[in-house]
Amino acid sequence: MENMVDKRVFLIVLDSFGIGEMPDSKNYGDEGSNTLKAICQSPKFKTPNLKKLGLFNIDGIDFIEKMENPIGSFAKMKEASNGKDTTTGHWEMAGIISETPFPTFPNGFPKDFLYEFSKRTGRKILCNKPYSGTKVIEDYGKEHLETGALIVYTSADSVFQIAAHEDIVPLEKLYEYCKIAREMLIGDMAVGRVIARPFLGELGSFERTRNRHDFSLKPQGTTIMDELLKNNYDSIGVGKIYDIFAGESIKEHYPMKDNNEGMDITIKLMDKKFKGLCFVNLVDFDMIYGHRNDVDGYANAMTEFDQKLGVMLKKLGHNDIVIITADHGCDPSTPSTDHSREYVPMLAYGKSIRKGMNLGTRKTFADISQTIADIFEIKANTEGKSFYKEIKDR
Repeated sequence: MENMVDKRVFLIVLDSFGIGEMPDSKNYGDEGSNTLKAICQSPKFKTPNLKKLGLFNIDGIDFIEKMENPIGSFAKMKEASNGKDTTTGHWEMAGIISETPFPTFPNGFPKDFLYEFSKRTGRKILCNKPYSGTKVIEDYGKEHLETGALIVYTSADSVFQIAAHEDIVPLEKLYEYCKIAREMLIGDMAVGRVIARPFLGELGSFERTRNRHDFSLKPQGTTIMDELLKNNYDSIGVGKIYDIFAGESIKEHYPMKDNNEGMDITIKLMDKKFKGLCFVNLVDFDMIYGHRNDVDGYANAMTEFDQKLGVMLKKLGHNDIVIITADHGCDPSTPSTDHSREYVPMLAYGKSIRKGMNLGTRKTFADISQTIADIFEIKANTEGKSFYKEIKDR
């Protein structure tokens, strides 16, 4: 009988770390996208620990040297949900496949909706178009400062974003406006996320701050975290996991200011006595580098993560398992600054995990949630297929 008392899974999501276009990528305008291929050509990219785990041994990765004897198990994962955003990706790995995509607004939000939103907030609205987050404050920042009107914009993703200068709209007031929008965006307008995008600085030198906050829909189904809590296991969120799941079934929440702090928190949590899941999102890859088409910055961030990963791997206990994956792609080398429809990697490692096990191409991210259920010997009604028996060291 296995010792279940201290069994733990650390699920780390490298936000936007895609590994190549999916067969339906042309439907999303993402043909040719490959986030890993783009960044591995940068001189800033050095990831010996990811290589050791088997990242470059995953099927289809033929543009970088493979590891002769990888120490982890590995797979290529296909997204079964319709979409390529943060919410659908995370929900799917937690066990919920979204067959109907969240609504997007390429022509902006309806006038009657904005009229009501303006009425409830007492502020006028600027922009109302798909826009780059950094460019929108450059183009509308002056008018915002002069009038106090809210900069409302969207993207190719299912998001309603509000940008405001922290000296004009205090953070708590901006968050209040986002909550109003979240309450209003229901039914056919139920976007995946409402996002507060505060910024600071003077005209010509605006900078977005780290006080971003996401207001997500509540998960439309049962997640692996629900099942863990039901069975008296822990569910810990690091980074924006709490926001992505609207706080549902996240027993403990640890916010972070950047990827490095997120990994430092995770490594520190390894010293904490708990049994269950530690679910980590590292958003900088996507938010700071992918969306800004910063290839070298993305590559360097991956190098920094790999260094922290090396520390983590040395601290893993006998019953600890680390699973590394992603929620979508965001190729920084393409003209687009939006997410890309890509396969994502899955790396699994632990002292009880088989070495060099190639799990091929998985049909859904939900295989992760079903695998976690098997690790903890609990039931989970997902459409995923567990790979625990295949990777468990016999």
